[in-house]
Amino acid sequence: MIFLDAVDRIFTLLDLKGIEQKAFASAIGTTSSRVSEWKARKSQSFKNYLPKIAEALGTTVDYLLLGEVKTLSTRTQKGVLIPVLGNVAAGIPIEAVENIVDYEEIDSAMASSGEHFGLRLQGISMEPRMREGDVVIVRKQPDADTGDVVVVLVNGQSATVKKLKKGQDGITLIPLNPAFDPMYFSCKEVETLPVSILGRVVELRAKF
Repeated sequence: MIFLDAVDRIFTLLDLKGIEQKAFASAIGTTSSRVSEWKARKSQSFKNYLPKIAEALGTTVDYLLLGEVKTLSTRTQKGVLIPVLGNVAAGIPIEAVENIVDYEEIDSAMASSGEHFGLRLQGISMEPRMREGDVVIVRKQPDADTGDVVVVLVNGQSATVKKLKKGQDGITLIPLNPAFDPMYFSCKEVETLPVSILGRVVELRAKF
C-alpha cells in the first residue's frame, strides 16, 4: 500500500506545480506512456525512479513514500541516494534490474569517484566480516586488484561477493568464511563462462 500512496503524492504534486506529464517524463529519464501506467496503477516501476522523481518535484523520497516532511541535514543536502539491489538478475545489466529493495545515501565525494550501487548480501560465505542482510556499497568497475572485495557475475547467472586473487593462470574468488572453499577460474574459463567483475566493494554497512 505504501506505493499506492506514493502514486497519489506524485500526481498531486504534478498538478499543484503545473508540470506537464511529457516534461516530467523527460526530466526523470522515462517515457510519458510509462508515467501513464503509474497513474493508472498498472505498474510500480516508478520506485526505481524515486530519487529523480523527488528532485523533479522539489521534494524528498521520504515524503513520496511516507508523506513525511523532514528537515534535511547537511549530509542529506550534500548526499546522493543510490539503489540497493536484493540480488543481481541473471544476464541483466545493473542498469536494467528492477529488484530495488531500498536506497542508501553516499556522500558527494564518493559519488564523484564513479557510479555506485548497493547490494544486500545473501548467504554466509563472507562471515564473520560481512553477514547476511548487510549492505555493501559497490563502485562499478570492470576490473580490480588482488585483495579487493568484488561483486562478480559467474556464467551470466549468479552474482557473488568474494575477495579477489589474481594469478598468471586465472583468478581465485576467496570467501572469508573458512567453511567455504575458494572458487578458482582459469583464464579460459574467465573468457568462456564468462566471469565478469561488476564492481569493487568500497564500504560495508552492517545491519544489527
